[in-house]
Amino acid sequence: MAIQVTIKKWGNSLAAIFPKEVVEKEHLKENDKVFVEVVKPANLKKMFGSLKTKMSGQAFKDMVKEGWE
Repeated sequence: MAIQVTIKKWGNSLAAIFPKEVVEKEHLKENDKVFVEVVKPANLKKMFGSLKTKMSGQAFKDMVKEGWE
């Protein structure tokens, strides 16, 4: 199950806040041990830059499809 949780400062540590619905569904309670896989969302704009075009989405799609038929 993939969910988004919030990380908060708790003294000198960090804590993950799980939504109530997940806690109830998975029957989680204090001191339970769980596995967590950390995956930060990718910033696609930073990775690929921004596409700057005055062309509509449909016009761009038509241009790319030219010659495929």
